[in-house]
Amino acid sequence: MQRSPTSVDTSKVPNARAAESMRARLLVVEDDDQVGSGLMAGLSQEGFSVRRVASGEAALEACSSGDYHLVVLDIGLPGIDGFEVLRRLRDARRAMPVLMLTARDAIGDRVRGLDLGADDYMIKPFALPELVARVRALVRRAMTRSAPRLVHGPLALDLAARRAYIGGDAFDLAGREWEVLILLLERVEKVVSKDAFIGALTGFDDELTPNAIEVYISRLRAKLDPAGIRIRTVRGFGYMLEEYHESNAAL
Repeated sequence: MQRSPTSVDTSKVPNARAAESMRARLLVVEDDDQVGSGLMAGLSQEGFSVRRVASGEAALEACSSGDYHLVVLDIGLPGIDGFEVLRRLRDARRAMPVLMLTARDAIGDRVRGLDLGADDYMIKPFALPELVARVRALVRRAMTRSAPRLVHGPLALDLAARRAYIGGDAFDLAGREWEVLILLLERVEKVVSKDAFIGALTGFDDELTPNAIEVYISRLRAKLDPAGIRIRTVRGFGYMLEEYHESNAAL
């Protein structure tokens, strides 16, 4: 397989903008180690939580076990290429934005990617600041369109402002607590396994363990239980956010 040219220049990446990225979870699908490492470093610097895989098969597996706000997808992958990965994601009704990368400059390839459902397209070599800006715009647009607020009984999360409220009163959530809570809110009455948490939350320089997930769940319970918001442990499987019942709230 012909290797793609070195295409990431990290020297002009702007300072981190974690507030804008809202710790969005990104999946980078790139088999070139130099390009993949540069993408992960640059995107992580901007405050994104980034995971990288190096094949189309691994990309499909990652998307089936974890939720991502955006996929950066190279076309020239070993095995299943990027076009086929994109086709299968859209056939499975996975609606996250996809930014495609390729060393090919043929108009036909760009048209094919867009026709299959790609949201944007960049040709290697590219400037990393431009890619970061496009990623940020796609993530912001998708989050604003899909759920600017998540509400569960008295709990409300303002995703744009990254603020949490119970009964209209603001309360603090640490970064990981915020991410764990969003995953639970996206799956009310559905079990989220510890592996699913780890797969969705592990980034470029992060290491999460099942014990760490237990700690974050414990901290969330201490903050949410008084308001009647229950996180149930499903032994041997994971955790589930129960439907809210007003009768559960502490008197």
